[in-house]
Amino acid sequence: MYDYIKGVLANKTNSTKGTYITVEAAGIGYLLEVTARDFNEVKDENVKIYTVLLHREDKMSLCGFLHKEDRDIFNILTSVSGVGSKMALTLLDEFESSELIGFVIEGNYKEITRAKGVGPKLAQKIILELKDKLMNYQTKEPIKITSITPQKIDNQAVEDAQMVLVSLGYERNEIQNAITKALATLNDKASAEEILKEALRVLSI
Repeated sequence: MYDYIKGVLANKTNSTKGTYITVEAAGIGYLLEVTARDFNEVKDENVKIYTVLLHREDKMSLCGFLHKEDRDIFNILTSVSGVGSKMALTLLDEFESSELIGFVIEGNYKEITRAKGVGPKLAQKIILELKDKLMNYQTKEPIKITSITPQKIDNQAVEDAQMVLVSLGYERNEIQNAITKALATLNDKASAEEILKEALRVLSI
Protein backbone atom coordinates (compact mmCIF):
# COMPACT_ATOMS: atom_id res chain seq x y z
CA MET A 1 0.00 0.00 0.00
CA TYR A 2 2.82 2.42 0.90
CA ASP A 3 6.34 2.25 -0.55
CA TYR A 4 7.72 4.97 1.66
CA ILE A 5 6.66 7.94 3.77
CA LYS A 6 8.50 11.23 3.46
CA GLY A 7 7.86 13.78 6.15
CA VAL A 8 8.89 15.30 9.45
CA LEU A 9 10.08 13.25 12.42
CA ALA A 10 7.53 14.14 15.08
CA ASN A 11 8.32 11.72 17.90
CA LYS A 12 10.51 8.81 19.04
CA THR A 13 9.39 6.23 21.61
CA ASN A 14 11.49 3.48 23.16
CA SER A 15 9.47 1.08 25.31
CA THR A 16 9.40 -2.54 26.43
CA LYS A 17 7.12 -3.25 23.45
CA GLY A 18 9.63 -1.96 20.91
CA THR A 19 11.13 1.12 19.30
CA TYR A 20 8.81 3.47 17.42
CA ILE A 21 8.95 6.72 15.52
CA THR A 22 6.14 9.00 14.37
CA VAL A 23 6.50 10.67 10.98
CA GLU A 24 4.11 13.48 10.09
CA ALA A 25 3.25 13.80 6.39
CA ALA A 26 0.40 15.84 4.89
CA GLY A 27 -1.02 16.47 8.35
CA ILE A 28 -1.12 12.78 9.31
CA GLY A 29 1.10 11.21 11.95
CA TYR A 30 2.28 7.71 10.98
CA LEU A 31 3.43 5.47 13.84
CA LEU A 32 6.10 3.04 12.65
CA GLU A 33 7.91 0.29 14.50
CA VAL A 34 11.61 0.37 13.61
CA THR A 35 14.78 -1.47 14.53
CA ALA A 36 16.80 -0.09 17.43
CA ARG A 37 19.58 0.65 14.92
CA ASP A 38 17.31 2.86 12.81
CA PHE A 39 15.80 4.38 15.95
CA ASN A 40 19.26 5.54 17.03
CA GLU A 41 20.30 6.56 13.51
CA VAL A 42 17.32 8.72 12.62
CA LYS A 43 18.06 12.25 13.80
CA ASP A 44 17.20 14.59 10.95
CA GLU A 45 13.89 16.40 11.13
CA ASN A 46 13.05 15.49 7.51
CA VAL A 47 13.05 11.74 6.94
CA LYS A 48 12.22 9.17 4.27
CA ILE A 49 11.08 5.84 5.68
CA TYR A 50 10.46 2.69 3.61
CA THR A 51 7.39 0.94 4.93
CA VAL A 52 5.66 -2.41 5.33
CA LEU A 53 1.97 -2.60 6.22
CA LEU A 54 1.26 -5.53 8.53
CA HIS A 55 -2.18 -7.11 8.75
CA ARG A 56 -3.11 -8.91 11.95
CA GLU A 57 -6.44 -10.27 13.12
CA ASP A 58 -6.99 -7.44 15.57
CA LYS A 59 -5.12 -4.52 14.00
CA MET A 60 -2.97 -3.12 11.22
CA SER A 61 0.44 -1.58 11.86
CA LEU A 62 3.44 -0.18 10.02
CA CYS A 63 7.10 -1.13 10.17
CA GLY A 64 9.61 1.38 8.88
CA PHE A 65 13.17 1.23 7.59
CA LEU A 66 15.71 3.89 6.71
CA HIS A 67 17.19 1.69 3.99
CA LYS A 68 15.28 0.01 1.17
CA GLU A 69 17.37 -3.17 1.32
CA ASP A 70 16.43 -3.66 4.99
CA ARG A 71 12.74 -3.37 4.11
CA ASP A 72 13.14 -5.88 1.28
CA ILE A 73 15.03 -8.38 3.45
CA PHE A 74 12.38 -7.93 6.16
CA ASN A 75 9.71 -8.98 3.64
CA ILE A 76 11.71 -12.06 2.66
CA LEU A 77 12.40 -12.95 6.31
CA THR A 78 8.74 -12.78 7.28
CA SER A 79 7.91 -15.20 4.47
CA VAL A 80 9.83 -17.89 6.39
CA SER A 81 7.49 -19.95 8.55
CA GLY A 82 8.24 -19.29 12.21
CA VAL A 83 9.66 -15.81 11.59
CA GLY A 84 7.25 -13.03 12.49
CA SER A 85 7.75 -9.29 12.29
CA LYS A 86 9.35 -9.07 15.76
CA MET A 87 11.88 -11.80 14.95
CA ALA A 88 12.65 -10.21 11.57
CA LEU A 89 13.28 -6.85 13.26
CA THR A 90 15.50 -8.59 15.83
CA LEU A 91 17.58 -10.16 13.06
CA LEU A 92 17.94 -6.84 11.25
CA ASP A 93 18.90 -5.22 14.53
CA GLU A 94 21.64 -7.76 15.12
CA PHE A 95 23.00 -7.89 11.57
CA GLU A 96 23.33 -5.56 8.62
CA SER A 97 21.39 -6.85 5.60
CA SER A 98 24.55 -7.68 3.66
CA GLU A 99 26.00 -9.50 6.67
CA LEU A 100 22.86 -11.58 7.13
CA ILE A 101 22.74 -12.41 3.42
CA GLY A 102 26.41 -13.42 3.60
CA PHE A 103 25.64 -15.93 6.37
CA VAL A 104 22.80 -17.32 4.27
CA ILE A 105 24.99 -17.72 1.18
CA GLU A 106 27.72 -19.39 3.25
CA GLY A 107 25.27 -21.56 5.19
CA ASN A 108 26.69 -20.20 8.45
CA TYR A 109 23.77 -20.85 10.80
CA LYS A 110 25.91 -20.54 13.94
CA GLU A 111 26.40 -16.81 13.37
CA ILE A 112 22.66 -16.31 12.97
CA THR A 113 22.06 -17.82 16.43
CA ARG A 114 23.72 -14.71 17.87
CA ALA A 115 20.36 -12.98 17.41
CA LYS A 116 18.14 -13.07 20.49
CA GLY A 117 15.59 -15.89 20.37
CA VAL A 118 17.12 -17.68 17.37
CA GLY A 119 18.16 -21.26 18.08
CA PRO A 120 20.09 -23.63 15.78
CA LYS A 121 16.96 -25.21 14.27
CA LEU A 122 15.38 -21.87 13.36
CA ALA A 123 18.72 -20.53 12.08
CA GLN A 124 19.09 -23.53 9.76
CA LYS A 125 15.50 -23.12 8.60
CA ILE A 126 16.11 -19.44 7.85
CA ILE A 127 19.19 -20.32 5.80
CA LEU A 128 17.40 -23.09 3.90
CA GLU A 129 14.38 -20.99 2.95
CA LEU A 130 16.19 -17.69 2.39
CA LYS A 131 18.91 -19.23 0.25
CA ASP A 132 16.22 -20.72 -1.95
CA LYS A 133 14.42 -17.38 -2.26
CA LEU A 134 17.56 -15.29 -2.78
CA MET A 135 19.54 -17.53 -5.10
CA ASN A 136 16.88 -18.87 -7.46
CA TYR A 137 16.28 -15.65 -9.36
CA GLN A 138 17.40 -15.89 -12.98
CA THR A 139 17.99 -13.00 -15.35
CA LYS A 140 17.42 -13.46 -19.07
CA GLU A 141 21.09 -12.81 -19.72
CA PRO A 142 24.14 -12.10 -17.55
CA ILE A 143 24.53 -8.52 -16.43
CA LYS A 144 27.64 -7.13 -18.06
CA ILE A 145 30.27 -5.80 -15.67
CA THR A 146 32.56 -3.38 -17.46
CA SER A 147 35.03 -1.77 -15.08
CA ILE A 148 37.32 -4.72 -14.32
CA THR A 149 38.80 -7.26 -16.70
CA PRO A 150 37.15 -10.72 -16.51
CA GLN A 151 40.41 -12.30 -15.35
CA LYS A 152 40.20 -10.37 -12.09
CA ILE A 153 36.61 -11.22 -11.25
CA ASP A 154 35.48 -14.13 -9.09
CA ASN A 155 32.56 -14.91 -11.36
CA GLN A 156 30.65 -16.96 -8.79
CA ALA A 157 30.86 -14.24 -6.15
CA VAL A 158 29.66 -11.64 -8.66
CA GLU A 159 26.80 -13.88 -9.83
CA ASP A 160 25.73 -14.56 -6.23
CA ALA A 161 25.70 -10.85 -5.43
CA GLN A 162 23.87 -10.13 -8.68
CA MET A 163 21.12 -12.68 -7.97
CA VAL A 164 20.54 -11.27 -4.49
CA LEU A 165 20.18 -7.75 -5.88
CA VAL A 166 17.74 -9.02 -8.51
CA SER A 167 15.71 -10.72 -5.75
CA LEU A 168 15.61 -7.41 -3.89
CA GLY A 169 13.95 -5.76 -6.87
CA TYR A 170 16.75 -3.62 -8.29
CA GLU A 171 16.81 -2.92 -12.03
CA ARG A 172 19.48 -4.30 -14.36
CA ASN A 173 21.11 -0.92 -14.95
CA GLU A 174 21.20 -0.22 -11.19
CA ILE A 175 22.82 -3.60 -10.52
CA GLN A 176 25.40 -3.18 -13.28
CA ASN A 177 26.35 0.28 -12.05
CA ALA A 178 26.50 -0.74 -8.37
CA ILE A 179 28.53 -3.93 -8.89
CA THR A 180 30.90 -2.18 -11.32
CA LYS A 181 31.59 0.54 -8.73
CA ALA A 182 31.85 -2.03 -5.94
CA LEU A 183 34.43 -4.11 -7.82
CA ALA A 184 36.47 -0.99 -8.53
CA THR A 185 37.05 -0.54 -4.77
CA LEU A 186 37.56 -4.21 -3.80
CA ASN A 187 40.40 -6.65 -4.35
CA ASP A 188 40.08 -9.52 -6.80
CA LYS A 189 39.44 -12.02 -3.98
CA ALA A 190 36.36 -10.25 -2.66
CA SER A 191 33.57 -12.54 -1.44
CA ALA A 192 29.94 -12.31 -2.51
CA GLU A 193 29.15 -10.73 0.87
CA GLU A 194 31.81 -8.04 0.40
CA ILE A 195 30.65 -7.29 -3.15
CA LEU A 196 27.03 -7.14 -2.00
CA LYS A 197 27.79 -4.90 0.98
CA GLU A 198 29.64 -2.39 -1.19
CA ALA A 199 27.00 -2.57 -3.95
CA LEU A 200 24.23 -1.88 -1.44
CA ARG A 201 26.24 1.08 -0.13
CA VAL A 202 26.45 2.45 -3.67
CA LEU A 203 22.73 1.91 -4.21
CA SER A 204 21.88 3.76 -1.00
CA ILE A 205 23.67 6.95 -2.07
